[in-house]
Amino acid sequence: MPVKTFRPLTPSTRYIAYADYSDITKTKPEKDLVQTRKRTGGRNHYGRVTARGIGGGNKQKIRLVDFKRKKHGVEATVAAIEYDPRRTARLALLEYTDGEKTYIIAPSGLKVGTKLMSGPAAPAEVGNSLPLRSVPVGLPIHNIELMPGRGAQMVRSAGGAATLMSRDEGYAQVRLPSGEIRRINENCYATIGQVGNTEHENVVLGKAGRSRHIGIRPINRGVSRNPVDHPNGGGAGKSKSGGGWQQLTSPWGLLAKGYRTRHKKKYSNRFILVRRDGRPMKNK
Repeated sequence: MPVKTFRPLTPSTRYIAYADYSDITKTKPEKDLVQTRKRTGGRNHYGRVTARGIGGGNKQKIRLVDFKRKKHGVEATVAAIEYDPRRTARLALLEYTDGEKTYIIAPSGLKVGTKLMSGPAAPAEVGNSLPLRSVPVGLPIHNIELMPGRGAQMVRSAGGAATLMSRDEGYAQVRLPSGEIRRINENCYATIGQVGNTEHENVVLGKAGRSRHIGIRPINRGVSRNPVDHPNGGGAGKSKSGGGWQQLTSPWGLLAKGYRTRHKKKYSNRFILVRRDGRPMKNK
């Protein structure tokens, strides 16, 4: 997917860059595979704003993506490559031999007409879903389950790919895109290949209007507000820390810098061998 740029004839076109969508083969989604997305505006069920900077934007439909791939041994044909407004990756529309249609995350290089399959007996080819015990070591994978049968939860964004490093004692060691090395049950399913739309990282919004189109509203700094609105607010004139010495925090008092947000004794620490910063995990 090439990225389209423009001559800097206006301030907005100076930096703007977006996908040319040449890989899209079908413009309208399947009616049976979409749901209406209800906008919240960042408000909870009391009507109070709990997530700031959210509102407006174009209407979007939720595509129902099949992250489980439970139709084992049934061959499917890629009918189309579609755009999903709520995710960075493209979607592939699969049509099974029994007539059922589903969406999956489209891996890089997948073409219309390709035959795909899932299950332990499926060949290790791009787009096929296999348990980790059947995936050859060294292959790039995505759409990885954390628990058998739960459905894929990891490596689903554009350009993402993990690597199966080894298998031992019922677990597979997988290097994630962040650099983290994690042990995953070898009965968990993963899809062969790298997630498509790899040029997404080169997309530049370029102007404020495009942020508003995707539902992002402006927000201002905490130090520029009143004390009633933010812990960093207040002070006579400009103030770096809200009037007096104060560590930067969220509106609810959570430290913004230098505070580890992951619990030291989280149960899943036992499955992490190397952290994303390259240091080995100390499991007690």
